[in-house]
Amino acid sequence: MKPMKLRFFKLIAKVNKTVLPSFTKKGLDISKASKAQLALIGWRAFVTQNSLD
Repeated sequence: MKPMKLRFFKLIAKVNKTVLPSFTKKGLDISKASKAQLALIGWRAFVTQNSLD
C-alpha cells in the first residue's frame, strides 16, 4: 500500500505547485500571515513531507 500512498501524495504535490500560490516568491512574512495563509503553508508542508517518504 505504501507505493500507492506515495504516488498519491506526489500527484497532490504537483497539483499544489501549479494551483496554490507560492508565499516564498511573494516574500510573505510568516509573523504577519493570515490564518488562511498559515493553513495553506501547513497543508503544503504536510503534502511535501508525505511525498518525500
